[in-house]
Amino acid sequence: MTPFKLTDELLAEIEQLIESRGDTNLVSLLEDIHYADIADIIDELNEDEATYLIKLLESDKTSDVLTELDEDVRESILSNLSAKEIAEELDELDTDDAADIIGELPNEIIQEVISEIEDRDNAKHIVDLLRYDENSAGGLMAKELVKVRENWDVLKCVKEMRAQAENVTRVHSIYVVDDNDKLKGRLSLKDLLTTSTRTHISEVYIPKVDYVNVNEKPEEVAKIMSKYDLEAIPVVDEIGRLVGRITIDDIVDVIREEAEKDYQMAAGISQDVEADDSIWDLTRARLPWLFLGLVGGIGAAGIMGGFEEMIKQHAVLFFFTPLIAAMAGNVGVQSSAIVVQGLANDDLKGSVTNRLMKELLLALLNGTILATILLLFTWLWKGDFLTSLSICLSLIAVILVAGFIGTFIPLFLHKRGIDPAIATGPFITTSNDIFGILIYFSIAKMVLGI
Repeated sequence: MTPFKLTDELLAEIEQLIESRGDTNLVSLLEDIHYADIADIIDELNEDEATYLIKLLESDKTSDVLTELDEDVRESILSNLSAKEIAEELDELDTDDAADIIGELPNEIIQEVISEIEDRDNAKHIVDLLRYDENSAGGLMAKELVKVRENWDVLKCVKEMRAQAENVTRVHSIYVVDDNDKLKGRLSLKDLLTTSTRTHISEVYIPKVDYVNVNEKPEEVAKIMSKYDLEAIPVVDEIGRLVGRITIDDIVDVIREEAEKDYQMAAGISQDVEADDSIWDLTRARLPWLFLGLVGGIGAAGIMGGFEEMIKQHAVLFFFTPLIAAMAGNVGVQSSAIVVQGLANDDLKGSVTNRLMKELLLALLNGTILATILLLFTWLWKGDFLTSLSICLSLIAVILVAGFIGTFIPLFLHKRGIDPAIATGPFITTSNDIFGILIYFSIAKMVLGI
């Protein structure tokens, strides 16, 4: 399949057809384009053009397009649709996607839209889903699934499965429940096909099944599904009743959003923003960390001021200040990035002490190699062995401290239930800059006997 590419020519043709109301030609043009690619097209249109296009397409395609749109674009389009028009689009979606979109609507519109949904079972399921926190397995799950009761025989089971499967886009698993809807296990399709029609499900189902609670965090769900290579996982309530399932496409979205959030935190952006957001929103997201960097810079300058006389006597020390600060920041970010990644993937093994010792040994090895190279360079350049030695000893000490800080801080925050991603980037860099400068000039003062 050739990847879709939105060209300026295609976009201009679509805009022209919208303007001339060439509906037949426009529908024909978009017929073979995937709904995700149509969403990309709509992102490039103005509000009126986007709304016109959404109303023009068939509901089964439009509903999928809505799920792919940026939240701001979708909000803008839905504000131009009536409650009945929104309900018609949502009728085609799985309940989890429909609940997500309805949850973005103004409170005064939500009830009106739900009342317009023709499939009352769907409406009931959506209302149920809206009760859950969006940052939980309950807020992530869909109600569509196939379940059978353990006291049914195979013949009845097959009949019920056929009826239920009509409302399920893709059947990943067949879940087994008791008369109270408590999850008991799962059913193998192979066992179902090779078993006598009179056999009861209780005799052939598999009792071992991975599941999550409705209150589980999406990140934890992602870890479980990734670890066990699951395409779907059932969700149970507080008393073990099967209430929904989470599929891999929802988990991919969770992983992507979590990665974007961590990347922004590491880069010094304190809230979720996009390139198209307003200048004010972007400023609010960036300014706190930039202020932290400013404070750190002032602190480093203050420390250097305390060693002013020494710098006057050994001016070469001043030239290596950026190198020391940069090495401290780089080592700290490297160490913290490895730890944060390990915590995120749940593959960080061993005790905190062992992890710290490993990072310190690694920092010592790297620092010694780099310091040896720097010693030879500085000695040949300036011909002052003591000054060169003080710089190199400082470099080793700074790398050791930076490795310790970069490892310890994320582990400490994780133990306290705080997202360790906040420790990376500006926080680690700024703290290591300050400590690095202090260590550098303190060691130089001792070695040079000043």
